[in-house]
Amino acid sequence: MIPLSVWIIVGITVLVALAFDVINGFHDAANSIATVVSTRVLTPRQAVIWAAFFNFAAVLIFKPQVAHTIKSIVRIDPGDPAFVYVVLTGLIGAIVWDLLTWVWAMPTSSSHALIGGLVGAGMAHKGLGVIEWNKVTRTLEFIPLAPLIGFAMAYMVMVALYWILCKMHPRKVDRVFRKLQLCSAALWSLGHGGNDAQKTMGIILALLVAAGMVKPDTELSLLHFDTAWIVLLCGAAMALGTTMGGWRIVKTMAMRITKLRPYSGFSAELGGSITLFFATSLGIPVSTTHTITGAIIGVGATKKLSGIKWGVAQRIMWAWIVTIPASAGVAALCFYVIKFFHPDF
Repeated sequence: MIPLSVWIIVGITVLVALAFDVINGFHDAANSIATVVSTRVLTPRQAVIWAAFFNFAAVLIFKPQVAHTIKSIVRIDPGDPAFVYVVLTGLIGAIVWDLLTWVWAMPTSSSHALIGGLVGAGMAHKGLGVIEWNKVTRTLEFIPLAPLIGFAMAYMVMVALYWILCKMHPRKVDRVFRKLQLCSAALWSLGHGGNDAQKTMGIILALLVAAGMVKPDTELSLLHFDTAWIVLLCGAAMALGTTMGGWRIVKTMAMRITKLRPYSGFSAELGGSITLFFATSLGIPVSTTHTITGAIIGVGATKKLSGIKWGVAQRIMWAWIVTIPASAGVAALCFYVIKFFHPDF
């Protein structure tokens, strides 16, 4: 019999997890709409609605491999109720860092903030041994790889377009790619929803395992009633957050790094989408922010390196570096506060 107090804390944590998904959506809305807005193919409001639709559609397309990676970051003992608080404080650490960087207009990674929060809370409870370091290491490897792959993919797409379109009139190029960019923006939003929404699914599944409400080997699926609600709610929360936008970060992503046109926006989105689809198929939670930033820089590099605002890119990179330790520190502090009031942990 699960105590009423556990049901209450689980309910609160699920609400916090969905709030994180909403925050993730509006924090990372810039990733989904930056290029299509900066090229004026869509207005900001049209763009966020377009992105939100495909963010949600992603739950119908991608297998939840990223969710199961997130679920296994911390080795959970279902018989230890303190793990419910590990999940809760891990989320709080990620949310606090996301909100701070949103205020600072810095496009940092919600994914890495979440991983940092889980690692910090887990270590605060049971030390280094409770962390599945192989899962963390794979994610850390993709911190530099995601933007580099995004850079390379966008660069190659852009170079190929230069060769194909060199004899076409610029106005015709713009007219064609204003339509094609709707497709590339949709692909990017699918990739974003497929990777990012799954992280919160993994958090909620880990929470239910920690509370003893589901078995540790339970799999997420729309075909199973006991987990379908997790998939649908997380997809809806991500879409809702995206519709709320993140215009402060859009300006950093799309207007301060390099100047984009419809064909270059198409190249950045397609290059970034390829990267996200690849990582999601491997079950690796990557940063959509890192990926699209690398892709935008890759597009700018085909013209001239001086056309890229390296000062802005450098600020973004520093924010990336401190995200995991910062969110881990906040999560650990929150766990110690709860532990102070529950010394039996």
